[in-house]
Amino acid sequence: MSDRHFDELATRFAEKIYGGAKGAIRLAVLQADLAEALPARPLRVLDVGAGLGHMALWLAERGHEVTLAEPAEPMLAGARERFAQAGLAATFIHAPWQELPGRFEAPFDLVICHAVLEWLAEPAAILPALHGLTAADGWLSLAFYNKDALIYRNLLKGHLRKLRKEEFAGEKHSLTPQRPLDPRELEAQLAAGWQVEGRSGVRVFHDYMPRDFQAKAQLADLLEMELAHRRHPAFAGLGRYLHWICRPR
Repeated sequence: MSDRHFDELATRFAEKIYGGAKGAIRLAVLQADLAEALPARPLRVLDVGAGLGHMALWLAERGHEVTLAEPAEPMLAGARERFAQAGLAATFIHAPWQELPGRFEAPFDLVICHAVLEWLAEPAAILPALHGLTAADGWLSLAFYNKDALIYRNLLKGHLRKLRKEEFAGEKHSLTPQRPLDPRELEAQLAAGWQVEGRSGVRVFHDYMPRDFQAKAQLADLLEMELAHRRHPAFAGLGRYLHWICRPR
């Protein structure tokens, strides 16, 4: 298995992920968490696996100095276009995460790594690189595809044979991540270098709703309830993604 990039799926990614409620909820939760955690001053930000630049643009609009690193050129082109339309500047780097260590003169105040680990052949390998890219008093915003939620959804759907075989990877050309992460394993891997200070679930109930309920629900209501329950002690761990805000030890 090798790292998965999105050179051939940029358009589909934009439509599937950010064309509806799923993407809107994801952005709303991530932005709410960061708005609460970050200080009210301009920060140097590195977005690793920046995709189409949705989060980076939101941060740039708030006065932060943003660098986007993305291995898929079509995705990076989409991010450039989004920034150009907004009339905002940023630094764009066409590179995988392996090429980032040692590339910058100083570490960053905030490093973003959203929906990247689950597409890597060896997710744990990126963690030391992220640590080296983050300032000693900085933040890491880490969002990842939650294996617990995938198992729970398959239980609800009766896919018991699939669970017995532990078939969790998505199809080769699908947008289902190839390697969902076990939160306990990831936290153990982070423990040597990071303290997890904030935790939220992303889409803690939306993806479990019957399709007809999803279609009838108003987006404003979905966002309100997802934000209200993203840290609920019983529901947060069911998020299809988990968002952790970490500080270097």
